[in-house]
Amino acid sequence: MSTTEPLNTAPIQLYLQQVKSADLSNAKEIKLPIAQAKVLAYTLGIVMARLNGDLEQLIARQNSGADDVIQINMDGGNKW
Repeated sequence: MSTTEPLNTAPIQLYLQQVKSADLSNAKEIKLPIAQAKVLAYTLGIVMARLNGDLEQLIARQNSGADDVIQINMDGGNKW
């Protein structure tokens, strides 16, 4: 799986809407059909794997090169 392909977060959004709706109606629980729960679990797994991959790339990039040195000379702007 390429890390540039878009993520389908619709199952997560659907779940969040169900939770919000249940909360607004003071429901004590929500129920998901097993098929919907499987899709939600798969989507969460994909999202977490992508985040983990992005974090690993960031750490590798950060550790790959020498620390960048930025030098600033302050002369007060006087060019006399």
